[in-house]
Formats: sequence, structure tokens, C-alpha cells
Amino acid sequence: MSLKPSRPTASERLTVGEAAARSGLSVSALHFYESRGLIDSERNAGNQRRYPRAVLRRLAVIKVAQRMGLPLQAIADALARLPVGRNPTRADWRRMSTAWRAELDERIHTLTQLRSQLDGCIGCGCLSLKVCPLRNAGDVLAGEGPGPHFREDV
Repeated sequence: MSLKPSRPTASERLTVGEAAARSGLSVSALHFYESRGLIDSERNAGNQRRYPRAVLRRLAVIKVAQRMGLPLQAIADALARLPVGRNPTRADWRRMSTAWRAELDERIHTLTQLRSQLDGCIGCGCLSLKVCPLRNAGDVLAGEGPGPHFREDV
């Protein structure tokens, strides 16, 4: 009895067009995800990509994770921990979502804080990022270098 996953038969493999249609993604998105190591394909004798059906579940996980605002590297790291050649299971998804929960909670906190501060800034009318009492009182953020900075203690 072999513990190695069996390879899908030709009828269980999807062309890039079929995978795109079934997943709702463009062919170029599939190529991009493959170039980033998020999904894998095999080449047939005619050098055309063929995807196992399990790729559809992986693509669904990628789309959900991206909607949550996770960077592709975090998604790739999570997918790299999955066994090759099979669909992610409910337990796999639970492990991924648990690992992502803290990051999402922090994003929610930051966005909520930013939204609250933004409402105050719009109503203020000072129009000065240098002396804004909400975002940059006393121009304290100038020392952090060029570009925008987010003050979390406001």
C-alpha cells in the first residue's frame, strides 16, 4: 500500500482555460499564481499546462485570503504547508484561518482607528499635515523620514 498520492488521470486534469472558467479567474491570474508557487501544473506531451482538480480548492482559498487583505507571501506560506496533490480539508482551512486571525484582528483595529481619525480630520479643516493636532501634532512624524506615517496613539 503506497502512501504517495496517486497522480490524477488525464480526465481528472483541467486545461488552463477550464481551470480559469471554473475558478472565475483569468488565465493570466493562474499563470501569475503558478509563477509565485501558489499552484502547480504539469505539462502534457504538447507542452500545455494541466491542473489537477484540487487546484480549484486552492484557488478558492487564495481568493478568500486575498479578499481578507492577506499578502500573497502569507498565502503562499500557508499553502506551502499543505500536502501536495490533494484538496485542503476543513482541518487545513481551520489551521490557516487560526493563523491568520491575529493578523486580521490587527488590520481591523488599524482600519477602525484610521476611520475614526479620518472623520475627525475631514471635519477639522486645518489642511496642514505638518501641524495637524490629530495626525501630526508638533510635526513629530517628520523624524521618521519621507513618506506617509500612521500615528497609532491618536
